[in-house]
Amino acid sequence: MLDDSDPKKLFVDMPMLWFKAVEDRVAPTTGIYLMPIYKVLSRSGTLSTTGHSTNFVMKCEVPSDRDPAHWIKAGVAGFLALRD
Repeated sequence: MLDDSDPKKLFVDMPMLWFKAVEDRVAPTTGIYLMPIYKVLSRSGTLSTTGHSTNFVMKCEVPSDRDPAHWIKAGVAGFLALRD
């Protein structure tokens, strides 16, 4: 479950994720934060024809017991690499 990091810690490791395709899955509407995943820290990139940044990878459902607005305000996101 998503939780606050330790004081003065900007980046923390996230456990490895296993993506399993499930047919006709109903996505949960509560108890999750749709965390954006980016390739690198800059969170910026050129916009593609779909309107998404080339740095954006996907949104990941992360279990949370807090309102998503809390995590959005804190700028919580996942990164595949901490260096460009």
